Amino acid sequence: MDRVFVDSLFGLEGKVVAVTGGGGVLCGALSRALARMGAKVAVLDLFLEPAQIVADEIVEADGEAIAIQCDVLDRTSIVSAAEAVSTAYGRVDMLINGAGGNKREATTTAELSFFDLPADAVQWVFNLNFVGSLLPSQVFGKLMAEQGHGNILNISSMNAFRPLTRIPAYSAAKAAVSNFTQWLAVHMAQEYSPEIRVNAIAPGFFLTEQNRFLLTDRETGVLTPRGKTILEHTPMNRFGVPEELVGATVWLLSPASGFVTGIVVPIDGGFSAFSGV
Repeated sequence: MDRVFVDSLFGLEGKVVAVTGGGGVLCGALSRALARMGAKVAVLDLFLEPAQIVADEIVEADGEAIAIQCDVLDRTSIVSAAEAVSTAYGRVDMLINGAGGNKREATTTAELSFFDLPADAVQWVFNLNFVGSLLPSQVFGKLMAEQGHGNILNISSMNAFRPLTRIPAYSAAKAAVSNFTQWLAVHMAQEYSPEIRVNAIAPGFFLTEQNRFLLTDRETGVLTPRGKTILEHTPMNRFGVPEELVGATVWLLSPASGFVTGIVVPIDGGFSAFSGV
């Protein structure tokens, strides 16, 4: 194998990447993988402790990483985080907007109908997922505009393609993330530099601490009715594992996708391709 050729396509050696939500399951896995590729990783999270755990694991594996507390809904906090990354590494090449999530109070149940969903809970979910991607893109994107190059990767969701029952706020917010990805890709290329690319990945169904007990029984590990329905509509007939997000992420961040911007890549075991028939 021609390692020089492979590295010219996919090499991330020495690149500086900031990852919001980096203390979580999925973005923690991405942070560790990118460090193994030679990137310098700034693990940003609202809670410093899980971010520090991920950063420590990277350093123990001979990678480079720092942990930074960052509230993606607080511009001042994001600016401070960006300054910390720039101080530590001199620049920022890449941003992964990974912070996000849902809220029980914004989820319909037998006890809570759509007609009674509280607006503040819906707003909270929308803000976390959409505004929590927009604000870091403003702060870090400005640095990229000043240096004339950069790469932003948003985390959308299969909900943006096929909205799931019970979670209207999360589905709508992720649809907004996908649309914003396309808008920002055009804006950055036309207004600032064609060397600034913006793309997104849309994970399907991965078992995380957030959804594990919605998809499997807490005591037995057996699939819940919702979990069964998901697998029935996933041609590969299983949930994804976090490491299966790495390949597409590396491709979108690396020179291999140098002419790719404004796309949303499903990583879903075929869920978005299956009509149910």
